[in-house]
Amino acid sequence: MKNSLIALALLAAAPFAASAADGLSYNYAQADYVKTDADAGKADGWGVKGSYEFIPHVHAFGEYNQQKADLTDAKTDQWRVGVGYNREIGNSTDFVGRVAYNKFDPKQGLDFNGYSAEAGIRTAFGAHAEVYAMAGYEDYTKKHGINPEGEFYGRLGGQVKLNQNWGINGDLKMNGEGDKEWSIGPRFSW
Repeated sequence: MKNSLIALALLAAAPFAASAADGLSYNYAQADYVKTDADAGKADGWGVKGSYEFIPHVHAFGEYNQQKADLTDAKTDQWRVGVGYNREIGNSTDFVGRVAYNKFDPKQGLDFNGYSAEAGIRTAFGAHAEVYAMAGYEDYTKKHGINPEGEFYGRLGGQVKLNQNWGINGDLKMNGEGDKEWSIGPRFSW
């Protein structure tokens, strides 16, 4: 009887067991300062990001940012929502794959819907730092005769952890043409 109760307790706790590599959490909320430097111009603004691991190895995520162009004061909204998969490949390293639905709305003209997919690694360095590197592809659908080209991109980022819950996260996304979007801000993880 006692063994049955212990087994039942372990089975009940299994969904709450850590499913990521040591030091990595897929449950977080984050606020950002965002800046874009592209051939089409420069812009900056604010953003928010969040992620929640709803079953072991699978997380939902969302991102939103609003930026204003330096020269024209035109605003652009961008957001994406998707699902990710993570699998431990080392004591403190995860393989991460993500797919998302994307929206790009320049507020003065056509808005575009699309998708993105990315894969890479995420590694914790002790209790106070982590880094990640991702390769991805994004594409938007043709609308009113305008067909934005799909493009490959790379994403590098890291976090300095101030304590168990709080950290400062930075992210840089760059495509093959040299267009860059970077963000930095506080992150709350649980």
